[in-house]
Amino acid sequence: MLKVALIGAGRIGHVHAVNIAGHAASQLAAVSDVNASAAQALAQTYGAQARTVEDILQDNTIDAVLIASSTDTHSDLIERASAAGKAVLCEKPVDLSLARAKACLNTVKDASKPIMIGFNRRFDPNFAQVKAAADAGEIGRPELLSITSFDPSPPPVSYVKVSGGLFRDMMIHDFDMANFIMGRSPKSVHAVGTSIVDPEIGAAGDVDTAVVTLTYDDGCIAVIKNSRRAVYGYDQRVELLGSEGLLSAANVLENTVSKATTAGVTSAKPEYFFLERYMRAYAAEWNAFVSAVQDEGKIPVTLADGVLALELAEAATQSAKSGSTVHL
Repeated sequence: MLKVALIGAGRIGHVHAVNIAGHAASQLAAVSDVNASAAQALAQTYGAQARTVEDILQDNTIDAVLIASSTDTHSDLIERASAAGKAVLCEKPVDLSLARAKACLNTVKDASKPIMIGFNRRFDPNFAQVKAAADAGEIGRPELLSITSFDPSPPPVSYVKVSGGLFRDMMIHDFDMANFIMGRSPKSVHAVGTSIVDPEIGAAGDVDTAVVTLTYDDGCIAVIKNSRRAVYGYDQRVELLGSEGLLSAANVLENTVSKATTAGVTSAKPEYFFLERYMRAYAAEWNAFVSAVQDEGKIPVTLADGVLALELAEAATQSAKSGSTVHL
C-alpha cells in the first residue's frame, strides 16, 4: 500500500484526494496546506492527518507526495520531497520561471524515486486513443495538428495577475498535448494574443484569446487555439490530419441525448468545466503514477516533459509580445 501525503487542499487537491483514497493500492495518510483549517477538513474527510510539510518530509513511512499547492512552491517542494526519498507527482507547471524549472531538473537529475508532472490530459481516453492510432500509422504520416481549448468563462483578474499568463497557465496543457501527440518538440513558435473577452485581463498584462503555431523540422505544423470564454461550455477538441486520413476527438457532452424535429437536430452542450470533463483522466493519471512507483516502470510524464512545455509557453509569451517567431 502506497502511503501518500497531499500538499495543497484547494480545488485540485480535492480532486486528487478522491483518487488517492479511492485507489486500491494507495492511502491518503496526510494533508498539508498553508490554510490549516482547509487541510484539517480535507484530512478528516478521508481519515488522514493534517500535518506540516516538514513533518511529512521527515516521516519515513510516507512513500509519495502529491504537490497541488500554488505554482510558486512547486520547484522547491519537488527538490525537497525528492531529497527526502519520496516519489513525487506535481501539478503543472513546474514553475513560472523557466530558469528555475531547469535548475530544479538539474538538482533532481539523480533522484532515486520517480518524479512525474501532472499533465492529466495525456490520460484522457479520447486523446490517448488519438495518440495510439497515430503511432500505429492508421492515418499515415501526421502533417497538421489542431488543438482547441476554450474555457467557459475567464478567471478572476486577481488570479490572472499571479497565474503567469495564459500561455504558462492555460495553454501549457496544449503545448504538452502537442509534444505528446507529435512525439517531438517544434523548431519554432509563433503566437498572437489579444484581450477581447475582459479588458481588465489586458490591463493586468495578459491576454484572454490566443493562437499559436508550432513548426517542426520536417514541415509539420501544429495550431493551438485558446480562449477564456466559450459561453456554451468547456470546448476541448483535438484533430490530427495525416497523409492517409484524419483522427479527431470531439467534445464530451453533458449527455448523449439528441433531438431531431422539423426544426433541426440538437444535442447537449459540452461538459461545463475541467472537473467534469477530466475526472476520468485524473483517475487514470493517478493509476499510472502508482503503477510506475510500485513496479519501478517508466514515468509517463517526466519532469523534463514539464520543463519542455514551460519552454514553449515562455517562447509563446515572448512571441506574442514581440510579434516575431521564436526559434528554439
